[in-house]
Amino acid sequence: MDSLTQAVLGATIQGVGMGRYQGRKALLYGAMLGTLPDLDVLIRYADPVSAMTYHRGFTHSLFVLPLLALVLAWLIKKRWPHSAYGFGRLYATLCLALVTHPLLDAFTVYGTQLWWPLTPTPQQWSGVFIIDPLYTLPMLAACVYALATRISAAAQKALAATLLWGCAYLAWGTYGQYHHQQRVQAALAQQGIAVKRIMATPMPLNTILYRVVAETDNGDYIDAVSGWLDQTPPEFIRQPQGLALAAPLQHDALYQRLAWFSDGWLRLDDINGQLVVTDLRMGVPGRHNFRFVMAEKQTDGRWQTVTPYRHEDDLGDLGQSLALLWQRMFDSRQSLPLASWALSGDGRQALDNR
Repeated sequence: MDSLTQAVLGATIQGVGMGRYQGRKALLYGAMLGTLPDLDVLIRYADPVSAMTYHRGFTHSLFVLPLLALVLAWLIKKRWPHSAYGFGRLYATLCLALVTHPLLDAFTVYGTQLWWPLTPTPQQWSGVFIIDPLYTLPMLAACVYALATRISAAAQKALAATLLWGCAYLAWGTYGQYHHQQRVQAALAQQGIAVKRIMATPMPLNTILYRVVAETDNGDYIDAVSGWLDQTPPEFIRQPQGLALAAPLQHDALYQRLAWFSDGWLRLDDINGQLVVTDLRMGVPGRHNFRFVMAEKQTDGRWQTVTPYRHEDDLGDLGQSLALLWQRMFDSRQSLPLASWALSGDGRQALDNR
């Protein structure tokens, strides 16, 4: 999630757990703890694939953060041994302020390595977009109220209530991605399209409209849109995944790491002699967040792997795209220009449009 949300979540937890003892300072301490795991962004890597796939690693581990909380709690009690709060309460609060950061990150589609140093596929529960005002703003309002009232009893109740709201909202979003997977898969089956696997994730800033991606049996994939308020079948386009282009990268360690990190949700394109690898999980057709040039075609026609670099696309007017998403959210008759987005952003025509 975004840094503001993580800071507000940490502040809310610390305010509930320690507000009666630390006063308004609890909100500051909690905001710092809630932001702490993302300090790994300060580590510099040689290429953007490494930067992407090592982020949310050891600093987000459920093995590491409870131990860090234990050390912090011991140091605090050593410095203030006669404080009114006990070690157990202090440790529980610090631990929750830290571990809820990676847990919240795992509810996005990016990929969070909760079990580092073990290497299962990073967790991507896809219950919420990386920025969602309906999750963040109630907690932010409660924190402002707590600051204004010096964390009164009423403010602590408000903070606790927003934590419960946040949990319910994440549950709602997670159920939503399951529901829309099923809805799109049923619509495809009616048209005789079988899928090998399918995933869904909320579209920007909401949990009403979902993007659903499905792999087919013939090397293509479906990019679909489905919403809770829809009165028409899901709209979708069908595009080639281009996995045959992966042969020059099969022994490339960074490509293998990217495939692991993304759980194989990749697309490959030959764009003007550049072998572009796209993470299909984040974005919309033609407007994907993570696209990397990983090989370049030589004069003899062979591919030569290169240190990956970002492939820059002309994504057009972002504000206009968000406005179209907003209209589509409430009126399924306002279909999105998926095919034209795919053509302008990915440099080739979608195979099929519905």
